[in-house]
Amino acid sequence: MTSVPIKPLMNRLLSGYTKFREEVFPAHREMFAYLSGSQHPHTLFITCADSRVVPNLITQTDPGEIFTVRNVGNIVPSFGEIMGGVSSAIEYAVAALEVENVIILGHSDCGAMKALLFPEDVAEMKAVSTWLQQAHAALHVVRENSPQLEGKSLLRALTEENVLVQIAHLKTHPAVAARVRRGNLTLSGWVYDIANGEVTTWDEEQRMFIPLLASVPEPAGV
Repeated sequence: MTSVPIKPLMNRLLSGYTKFREEVFPAHREMFAYLSGSQHPHTLFITCADSRVVPNLITQTDPGEIFTVRNVGNIVPSFGEIMGGVSSAIEYAVAALEVENVIILGHSDCGAMKALLFPEDVAEMKAVSTWLQQAHAALHVVRENSPQLEGKSLLRALTEENVLVQIAHLKTHPAVAARVRRGNLTLSGWVYDIANGEVTTWDEEQRMFIPLLASVPEPAGV
């Protein structure tokens, strides 16, 4: 049998795996042994498939802590519209794994949001175009309420509004609605800026996105 030459980028993956097996895994053997039989994540992350967005890196969490769903545009179809992978993952995380938090994370320079603004760029990508219909409400809201925006400001506004629209969709899922009503599930909307590493979060009282750390209450006595 003729062997196929390994391309340089595949070598990068293989060398990374070698380091994992020889250094990382042994150093965390007990953790992986514990995780081998069950998982108990505390948070469901719904974020974009963009390679630059890595929830575990951003939050500095270990394996087993977050249950991650990734797709183009961090989209959540309303319940019943597309009963596929995203809906089943939400139901499983909320009803079976009983996560305590659900975070929808958008990000800067999002190709999906650019495609909403310039649909002609993905006109030949039928699956992408159809999928992005779940975010058209965000585009409509921004166009109607902020017609003066353009360029990066428009893209940022659309990215933020899309997070809010997807949270609204999230609330239509029965498992989510029931847990939110009981008060034991929190929903949050975040936007990650790739260039400066800052995360902003939607603040319901101020009706705007604010720096994430500014949303955290000061410890008692400080």
